[in-house]
Amino acid sequence: MFLRPRFTYAKKVLTGASMLAGVALSLSVSPLWAEDVTIWPKVESRVQANAAEEAQVRAILERMSVEEKVGQIMQVEIQYVTPEDIRKYHVGSVLNGGGSLPNRNKHATPGEWLALADSFYKASTDTADGGTAVPIIWGSDAVHGHNNVIGATIFPHNIGLGAMHNPALIRKIGEVTALEMRATGIDWTFAPTIAVAQNDRWGRAYESYSEDPSIVKAYAEEMILGLQGTPGTPEFLDVNHVVATAKHFVGDGGTEAGDDQGNTKVSEEELRTVHGAGYESALEAGVQAAMASFSSWNGAKMHGNKYMLTNVLKDRMGFDGLIVGDWNGHGQVPGCTNASCPTAVNAGLDLFMTIEEWKELYANTLEQVKSGVIPMSRLDDAVSRILRVKVRAGLFEKGMPSARGVAGQDDIIGRAEHRAVARQAVRESLVLLKNNGGLLPLKPRQTILVAGDGADNIGKQTGGWTISWQGTGNVNSDFPGGSSIFSGLEKAVTEAGGKTVLSVDGSFDEKPDVAIVVVGEDPYAEGQGDLDTLEFEPGAKKSLALIKKLKDAGVPVVTVFLSGRPLWVNPELNASDAFVAAWLPGTEGGGVADVLLAGADGSVKHDFKGKLSFSWPKTPLQDVLNLHHDGYDPLFAFGYGLTYANGGSVLKELPEDVEGVASEALGDVELYSAGRTLAPWMFLLQDDRTSAQLSGAYAALPSGIAKVSVVDKDIQGDAVRTEWMTSAPASLVIAAGPAIDWSGHLSAGAVLEFDINARTVEDEGTNIILTCGEDCTRQYDISATVNQLEGQGWQTVKLPLACLAEEGDIFDAITEPFRFEAQGTADITLANIRLDLPEEPVTTCP
Repeated sequence: MFLRPRFTYAKKVLTGASMLAGVALSLSVSPLWAEDVTIWPKVESRVQANAAEEAQVRAILERMSVEEKVGQIMQVEIQYVTPEDIRKYHVGSVLNGGGSLPNRNKHATPGEWLALADSFYKASTDTADGGTAVPIIWGSDAVHGHNNVIGATIFPHNIGLGAMHNPALIRKIGEVTALEMRATGIDWTFAPTIAVAQNDRWGRAYESYSEDPSIVKAYAEEMILGLQGTPGTPEFLDVNHVVATAKHFVGDGGTEAGDDQGNTKVSEEELRTVHGAGYESALEAGVQAAMASFSSWNGAKMHGNKYMLTNVLKDRMGFDGLIVGDWNGHGQVPGCTNASCPTAVNAGLDLFMTIEEWKELYANTLEQVKSGVIPMSRLDDAVSRILRVKVRAGLFEKGMPSARGVAGQDDIIGRAEHRAVARQAVRESLVLLKNNGGLLPLKPRQTILVAGDGADNIGKQTGGWTISWQGTGNVNSDFPGGSSIFSGLEKAVTEAGGKTVLSVDGSFDEKPDVAIVVVGEDPYAEGQGDLDTLEFEPGAKKSLALIKKLKDAGVPVVTVFLSGRPLWVNPELNASDAFVAAWLPGTEGGGVADVLLAGADGSVKHDFKGKLSFSWPKTPLQDVLNLHHDGYDPLFAFGYGLTYANGGSVLKELPEDVEGVASEALGDVELYSAGRTLAPWMFLLQDDRTSAQLSGAYAALPSGIAKVSVVDKDIQGDAVRTEWMTSAPASLVIAAGPAIDWSGHLSAGAVLEFDINARTVEDEGTNIILTCGEDCTRQYDISATVNQLEGQGWQTVKLPLACLAEEGDIFDAITEPFRFEAQGTADITLANIRLDLPEEPVTTCP
């Protein structure tokens, strides 16, 4: 089914034929500052207030002390709370952030998840202190399957699901996700994301189903029904379903320049019609939670926007569930901090999502209630909404998480039937952009070379929000039961009597009949995925070189492109005979083989069904390219997608010398920025014997010498804190990437800079070290500088690259660009590690 938009904007209506022809649709414009609650729809939820449930909520509320009530509006990250804290503060909810796992164990079993869930539950229902038993509720970002758990079924990210145009399959995906969550005892998912992404530079574009609000609206309903069950039936929020969350309310997909957590400057009409479309169907489907957006609407932070949270969502649209904040999002409201924000509560936020400073937030909120800054009526409303969701979810009757339904069953996570649903989703999400000469489908009885760094890389094909927050640091063994694109191809080709050869760099001894090159974006998530332009691999185009290498050898090339958004790939399209947009397909790489390969008899097994749910750019600068905006001029229009049945015209040579293409001139190098290392480099923690990879939120050396964790500086997860705990030396290293050429930077007087917060320093020496090839290690002692910065908060250290060089060094093969070594006890946090080119060369060493 191809969903066609049914817009109700004031000036033009765009329907099927005109849409595919690229006719622009204009939005009527009202003043950006206007507030007219009547333009928002009144929504009739399929979940109606129940007199018995409401009486139960009132009875519980009446028994609660003010301290217990304040505890209920705290949702605390699991690494910062204990069962004893739950018992003492009557905490209402916990969450595990991306990459935050029980016992800090990446390979935590379902049993470990359940054990922790049970411990929290027991603490929340312990009435030994004379308090009220209110079961805790656990929330998790299960955004494309139960993606925090090893072995789970991982579905294509939302951008791929949008290309399916199949709402019925969306409901099945929701059902599978809910059941796998239940196996680990978790009650609540922070999904679906119903953002309508309007700027493809946004690092969360792949979490959006489409640029078209009608697709988002249709999918929101089906996903929520799949996750929660059908209201009015026994399955609604039963032991096989979970509480769903409509997020992020509202306008997160419309920020200027695609800036994550930025400002959405649109009229209220556009906010409602484009960005609010999914909330209407979500509320109709009975969604029980909504999450406030980090972003602002016309300068007003959504976490503190009473008009939007209360007047619109609760009063006008009739939402009677709970509104939860995002990760310390309340701290961004003017006048607030992470530890104090009465403005957010008074605006309508019901549940703080709070991290390290939650106890301070609890104490301040309690005092603000007692002093009247937060009215008791507002606190009672917030707690009533939380209790209402808990009552509807049956938490007061279901008992411990381990006793509910499929909890603990070892045949639920990643079961074959679930993977079959995901594989179907992969097949239906693939979009064929080019197929010159009818190269596809490939006959399997031939020799097929499979190349590219995405060929046998499940971590790359699953993308962000997979095991770790950013999806980095994962290897194929982290996905038991999953299949890479190569392994799926290998199995199908071998069964048909053909041969596959895996060669990441495209080299071969015997010329293949055809090559499949799998390339694309490396994993990323919010913040760290924001782009300057839409050019794929600006500057050094390693993927293009690989494609051309094979073409120059006379090998036909099929490019399978992995990405979380449409990108400018004209050179890669030109160099390829066929080109497939595979998005981020998840763990079931065999779904790609299902479509790319013909049957043994040469017949089509599965035709392409995917159609673009996002328009594809002609230039790197077409970041805002949406069919409802004026000047719509894409390379491939919304709804485009070739099929075997209908063929398609030969794609002519596309222009490559267009505005916005990056030059190969010398530039700054961001080694670690916005919480992300320069791909494919990664952080390692090392001593003289062992090494630990920072693949999630934390890592520690087995020796106990040092540990490292991801913390917040300016945005979520943008800094790395290292704690040295003995007198032995240990290092935080950026390593495991290819050699890079800094010879030009050295001669240009480049400066190695980093932000540092030296909390405590009692070390015996601190060095910056880089490795510049075989038998080439250079270091500079910065002990005096670090000691001077102790207790000074965030500061910036600037170290000219020349300070690390010896006579004759050229630095043309840097194999380890940054090592921060300390000996002795210290607590040091680093952020924004970069190599800058100053206007004038700097040679003075600190």
